[in-house]
Amino acid sequence: MTENPEQRSRTMRAVRSKETGAELKVRRALRAMGETGYRLHRTDLPGTPDVAFIGRRKAIFVHGCFWHGHDCKRGSRTPKTNRDYWVAKVARNAQRDRESISALEALGWDVLVIWECELREPETISHRLSEFLLQEK
Repeated sequence: MTENPEQRSRTMRAVRSKETGAELKVRRALRAMGETGYRLHRTDLPGTPDVAFIGRRKAIFVHGCFWHGHDCKRGSRTPKTNRDYWVAKVARNAQRDRESISALEALGWDVLVIWECELREPETISHRLSEFLLQEK
C-alpha cells in the first residue's frame, strides 16, 4: 500500500530529532556503565552532539542510518518517490556531519559516532562506549 502525500507528510513530521529510540538506548548503556556526568544536545557545540562529556571533551552522535547516509542496508535504501530530493537531503546531512565532527576535533574534542544499526548488539556498543570514554587524548 502506498501513502498519499498527506499521509507521507504526517509520517515525516512524526520523525523525531531528539530523544529517539536509538539515542535512549545509548543513554541507557551509559547509565548501566555508571556514566552520569554528561549533557544532552549542547547547542553551544558544533553539530549539537547528542551526548557531551564537557570536562572530558568527548562528544557522541547517535545517527539514524537512513537520515545520515550510513552504508548499511537501511542507510543505502533510497525512497522511490521524490528520489532526487532525498538523495540531496541525505548528502547535505552527511556533509554537515563531517563539518561538525571536524569543528569539534579542531576544538580538541574526541568524537564517537554510533549508528542506529549498531545498536542491535548491546555488548558491542557498551564496549565501544567504554573504550571511547577511557581513551586518553
